[in-house]
Formats: sequence, C-alpha cells, structure tokens
Amino acid sequence: MHFTTYISDLLYRYECVIIPGFGAFLGHRVAARHDAETHTFFPPYKRLSFNAQLTQNDGLLANYAASAESISYAEALQHVQHFAARLNADLQAGNEVVFDKIGTLSKNEAGKINFEPAGESNFLTEAFGLATYSFDAVTRAIPVVEEPAAQPKVVTLEQKQRNSPWVKYAAAGLLAVGLSGSLGFMYFKDIADHNLAEEQKAKQVVDQTIQKATFTIENPLPAVTLNVFKPKGNYHLVAGAFRVPENAELKVEELREAGYKARLIGTNKYGLHQVVYGSYADRDEAAKALREVRNSDNPNAWMLVQELD
Repeated sequence: MHFTTYISDLLYRYECVIIPGFGAFLGHRVAARHDAETHTFFPPYKRLSFNAQLTQNDGLLANYAASAESISYAEALQHVQHFAARLNADLQAGNEVVFDKIGTLSKNEAGKINFEPAGESNFLTEAFGLATYSFDAVTRAIPVVEEPAAQPKVVTLEQKQRNSPWVKYAAAGLLAVGLSGSLGFMYFKDIADHNLAEEQKAKQVVDQTIQKATFTIENPLPAVTLNVFKPKGNYHLVAGAFRVPENAELKVEELREAGYKARLIGTNKYGLHQVVYGSYADRDEAAKALREVRNSDNPNAWMLVQELD
C-alpha cells in the first residue's frame, strides 16, 4: 500500500495524521512573512512536526486506506499495523525513514526520533499557487529645491502714511465716538430682546420633545428564554455505532444521563448510526477529553475528525 501518499493526502485536509503504533505527523499554520534584509516575501504554509507519543489509533489513516484500496476497515488496519512495525524496525536498526514530500525520520544517540521536514510541499490549501517572491530594493532620490533670493521691498510715501500708527489710532477713535451715541444704545437693546426670544423658543422645543417621548406600552411582549445546546466542532469522541436507530437513541439518552453532551452525528459509510460523547472545535481539548473517557468509561472510544462544510 502507498501509505506515504495516503499520509500526504490527509495532511492537506487535517492537522494530525496518526500512524497507530508509531507516531503522528502534526501540521501548524504559519502566517506569511517578509524578510527585510533579503527583500523576500514568504507565503503562509503548514509547518510539519512529528510526535512519537501520539500512537493511539483514531481510525483516520485506516479508513482512508480502506476507501482507497476498496477493502474492509479491519483488513486496512492490519496493513497499517504492519507498516508501523516496519518503520519501528528500520529506526531501531539505525536507518533513516524517508516519507516522500513530507520529511525524514531518524534516531539520535539518545534514542530520540528526529524529524527533518522536506520543505518542497506546502500542505496549506489556502496558499495553493503562492510562491516565495524576491525583489530589488527601491531607492528614491530626494530633489533639492533652491529658494529664490529675497527681493528688496519698495514702500512709497503714500503707503507709509497709511501704515503709520497714529493714523490707525485716529480712525479707531472716531469710530468709537460715533457708536457711543443713540445707535449704540439701540444695538445693545436689540441683542437683549433677541436672546430672550430665542430662549423662549428653545424652552418650547424642549417641552414638546418631552411630551412626545413620554409613552407607555399597555401590552408588553413576554420575555422569551432559550436554552438550546448547539454542539459545534469537527472533532467527535465516538462512543459506538449501531445498525438499529432505536439502540443508538437509547445510547444517547444513557450518556446524557451520565453527564455527557451526547448526540447522533449521522451514519457512516457502512450504514451504522454513530453516537458521540461530544464534539469539540479544538483538537487539544478533544484529545484531553478522549483520554478522560477512555480512563473512566470506555477504553475503546476513539476520535473522528470530520471536515466542516
């Protein structure tokens, strides 16, 4: 079987692909970046790593192999187990294990597994078609503008007389004397009357606004309280699969009485009704919950990862 190809296909769709009994390849999204020194733009990509502690079978690789090879899940799982045994034997013998377009695994002197990503493949589907781009630095010359030489200012005798301070003060004094008479008294009286009229208009507008804003609702609508559980997430903890729908519903009720947010998530390709303990949007949170379920309730529980629409 072409397990390297299967793993590569799954890494485009999932963040974690486990080889049961061997380890797991993990994908972490890295944002696009710009290197100011080399003037290079790097697109976003999915950085791969390997975790030898994740060895529990989640059914993902075996299900994909069974679908690709048109065989049963049990037969595909046996092939996966034999594949994992060969990988462990190669590493134990000191050989490197190469996964095409994924990376290379090897053991160091301390017995730890090292992983070196291949680097030529970007498993982030949203970055499809994007490549690294380099450009030459752009330099701009700032033009120097010379200021023109100051020209001497010519002032005529008539301008000097207009700009003389005593002329300005004399004009201001004559204007003040003219306004201090009867015209000045009438001007200030008009201002006072105008302000009083405007104040009365403003008071009327405020009173009308208050009257319009005062109202009562004779028949208010009753308050509605909704308490609906809306599960979300594509990481499901599978409790079992049942051919008879009534048995699946009984299992859901049993798990809900035990405190789980159990529900039905539809049928699988074999026509079995799947019951889950709960659904999670975060993979780490789902893995933690799976360990708790296995320790306290069902050691055969497993995680199903579905791609959201």
